Amino acid sequence: MSFPIWRATVAALALAGIVTNAQAAFAVSQCTSSPAHEAFDVQGLKSELMVTALSCNMQDRYNSFVAKFRTKLLDEEGTLNAYFHTTYGRSAQREHDDYITQLANVQSERGLKSGTAFCDQRAAMFDEVAVLESAADLSSYAQAKDIIQPASYETCAAPERTLRNEVRTRYRGHKPSAAHTSARS
Repeated sequence: MSFPIWRATVAALALAGIVTNAQAAFAVSQCTSSPAHEAFDVQGLKSELMVTALSCNMQDRYNSFVAKFRTKLLDEEGTLNAYFHTTYGRSAQREHDDYITQLANVQSERGLKSGTAFCDQRAAMFDEVAVLESAADLSSYAQAKDIIQPASYETCAAPERTLRNEVRTRYRGHKPSAAHTSARS
């Protein structure tokens, strides 16, 4: 039975496309369920509500939101701190501050582009979060909303830093042997 080479090539490319799409879908599903992704979603919502409160003179509604979900907001802040520490090490605080600034900036720019309709469009979010009953509801709501994030931040799990820790542990307390030192030269 003869199978032309072009058909084999097309079949191989189709299979590769299916595998790649499946891998991408798996990666996205893993990302959307990570604690860091949830923390970025909640932080994005919190920032969106803060920008709305400041732009539309709704500080009392924002304060009510923060009071109602204080524990959840603090937990997610801790998750973000851990993410930035794992990802950026010593520059974690600077990177976290940059993220918060960029987040507020992109959300404010979106508000400026919306003009006078911004307050009408975003005020409803305060009504929506007011009826949420639990921290889990808040997470689900934040994930479902179209909250803009700065493009420069990965909102999946932080990369592991095992190699650096492994090297640090290996050399702690004793010096490398002369053979090891000369091999690295």
